[in-house]
Amino acid sequence: MKKILFIVGSEFEDLELFAPMYRLVEEEHVVVVASPPGGVVTGKHGYSISTVKLSDVRPSEYDALVLPGGRGPERVRVQAREEAVRVIREIMDTGKPVAAICHGPQLLISADRVRGRRLTSYPGIAEDIINAGGTWVDQPVVVDKNLVTSRIPDDIPYMMREFIKLLRI
Repeated sequence: MKKILFIVGSEFEDLELFAPMYRLVEEEHVVVVASPPGGVVTGKHGYSISTVKLSDVRPSEYDALVLPGGRGPERVRVQAREEAVRVIREIMDTGKPVAAICHGPQLLISADRVRGRRLTSYPGIAEDIINAGGTWVDQPVVVDKNLVTSRIPDDIPYMMREFIKLLRI
């Protein structure tokens, strides 16, 4: 059983939070969702979730990280960039598994953790990844060491298959 952190901002892509979250709960992992303000946060399709405050997160307490997309990553960058960067860098730098989908890699860009990495994302931010020193690939899932990335909600099963493999190591 692992403790897994999700970071979301308002207008996150509902499927990219809830499908992976429930899949991880199915595997008997503990999931904690954090957001800049804490409290209830609503996705772009109207689903809400209770969250802890991002500034209260201690990365050492977590075994893995998931970054859903939608508009949430942009909201996190605007509201709590420094806190998100602190958490992401510590988790990435210790080699713990990280999954990011859609616009989730925007937070990896802010944390300067795509340089020299091979990853995918929503096609609209491919140029951002390339400009940040990453190699963007257009395929459903890309695994680069401890990082698993996917493009869109249809790719969630492939992302979760690879992410769960990393959690079992």
